[in-house]
Amino acid sequence: MKRNGIVFVVSAPSGAGKTTLCKELIDLFPRLRHSVSYTTRPRRQGERDGSDYHFVTAERFSAMVAAGEFAEWAEVHGNCYGTAIQTLDDWRAAGEDVLLEIDCQGAAQLKRTCPGAVFVFILPPGFAELRQRLEGRDTDAPEVIERRIANASIEVREAAWYDYVVVNDELPRALEELKGIVVAEGARARRVLPGVAEEFRIPLPAADSGGQGSQP
Repeated sequence: MKRNGIVFVVSAPSGAGKTTLCKELIDLFPRLRHSVSYTTRPRRQGERDGSDYHFVTAERFSAMVAAGEFAEWAEVHGNCYGTAIQTLDDWRAAGEDVLLEIDCQGAAQLKRTCPGAVFVFILPPGFAELRQRLEGRDTDAPEVIERRIANASIEVREAAWYDYVVVNDELPRALEELKGIVVAEGARARRVLPGVAEEFRIPLPAADSGGQGSQP
C-alpha cells in the first residue's frame, strides 16, 4: 500500500531528554528516518558530521537561507539550525516517515508550511530536574546552563499549541507514549484510506483534510 510519509516534529527545552527519546524511537520503527539538520553550532565530542548534524559555517548557512533551501530554520542559543526541503520531499515521496528534532521557532514555521505534520513537545518533570540534567551532562559552562534554563521557561509555554505533550519523568514510560503516537498517527483514516479506497469502494472526501488541531 503506497502512502506518503508522515513528518513528526519533536521539540523540547535543552535537557528534557528529547535526543535520547528520539534515538530510541528510530530504533523501534524501521520506516522512521531521522532528519539530519544543518547547523552552525560547533561539533561536540563524539558527534559525527552527516549523522548527528551537517556542520557548516555561518557563511554557508546564510547562502542556503538566501537560496530558499530550508523548510525551516532558526537561531537558537546563538547558533543556527535548519531542515533542508529536499530531505523532507524525497523521504515523504518514498513513503518514509521523517522525525525532526527542532526548536519551537522551527516547529512554528513547519506548522504553517507542512500540512499534516504531527507536533510533539517533550517536557521535563520540573525545572529543578531540568537543571540537574543540564549540570549532569558536563558539556556546558555555568553561564550557558543559566541561559538554557531561562530559555526553557519561555519555550515550555509553546507546548500549548502542539498536538501531543509527553512528560519525560521516566524514560521507559515516555518512550511508550511516543510509540503510541507514531502507531496511532500511521493508522489515521485519512492516511490509510487513500491506499485501499478503490479496492473496497470507499468514498473519499474531495481533498485531504490536512493535519489535526488548527492545521488546514
